[in-house]
Amino acid sequence: MTRLPENEHPNKAFGWAARDTSGVLSPFKFSRRATGEKDVAFKVLYCGICHSDLHMVKNEWGISLYPLVPGHEIVGEVTEVGNKVQKFKVGDRVGVGYLVGSCDSCDSCKDDLENYCPKTILTSGAKYHDGSITYGGYSDTMVADEQFIVRIPENLPLDAAAPLLCAGITVYSPLKYYGLDKPGLHIGVVGLGGLGHVAVKFAKAMGVKVTVISTSLTKKKEALENLGADSFLVSRDNDQLQGASGTLDGIIDTVSAQHPLLPLIGLLKSNGKLVFVGAPEKPLELHIFPLLQGRKVVGGSMTGGLKETQEMIDFAAKHNVKPDIEVVAMEYVNTAMERLLKADVKYRFVIDIGNTLKATS
Repeated sequence: MTRLPENEHPNKAFGWAARDTSGVLSPFKFSRRATGEKDVAFKVLYCGICHSDLHMVKNEWGISLYPLVPGHEIVGEVTEVGNKVQKFKVGDRVGVGYLVGSCDSCDSCKDDLENYCPKTILTSGAKYHDGSITYGGYSDTMVADEQFIVRIPENLPLDAAAPLLCAGITVYSPLKYYGLDKPGLHIGVVGLGGLGHVAVKFAKAMGVKVTVISTSLTKKKEALENLGADSFLVSRDNDQLQGASGTLDGIIDTVSAQHPLLPLIGLLKSNGKLVFVGAPEKPLELHIFPLLQGRKVVGGSMTGGLKETQEMIDFAAKHNVKPDIEVVAMEYVNTAMERLLKADVKYRFVIDIGNTLKATS
């Protein structure tokens, strides 16, 4: 494919954006930067809806820049590459996740942990190196540096691949880093939502025994029969918790609401690890003495670097790990956001950009 000279003109784009803190999305025409020498441009086919999109469109974290085109679970097909791009070609299946830039020089960047770079550039609603605002995947096209592009294997459906670029790597990374991916280990997953159900699937694919921990007994059948968990605990049932005391090697806590930690720490074996991937708005109360008694560890994890994200996607393709999704049309996005706020989805919304965005233009 013939490529235009560097920076000759921007790429016209169309999507849906929020204009203010109401968070309501509506059609929006804009321009993406011209495809640079190390850039990959691609046609967006699907984009997942993440709970953090809700926070961003309403500026609940105080960092959003308007107009804001959300979306950081973006997959599609390459349409153009810069003349110094080495890893991708036109026609490749690719994706972009939570970030599109970093400083490329700090210790985190050198260790392939761009997600922990202090100058990380978010995929939507942030300032890029050139001062422009980044626009996310609720749009027809995407342009990103090849360093932040992930290849999607042919045997992984694109609609299912989209949520893996955020939810998938968010749970895969702590399972690997904290050594909870070893066959025969027994872990707990707190919360059975968008993150939790993917955590169960990855852990089972790694050969790990999984106990789902939830406030709701109604999720027991779903956890055991549909997701393949080995056991289920109701977190409000003290008898159940006491019976499982000291049985878990680790816990992945996906809950973003206020919840007690002491019962979870009690479930850990000596040297057990309680790892947070959810982000409650208010501080949680942490009792130190139970940690001392078993040399237990409390840690956290946030998304993952690009090298590990590619590893995660390849693992998912090899082991058939796919999130449970509900595919929706672009014009349904505001309703989907309202339902997401009520946790009314099993378990991730994915927008069919390729087939429905043009119909709204």
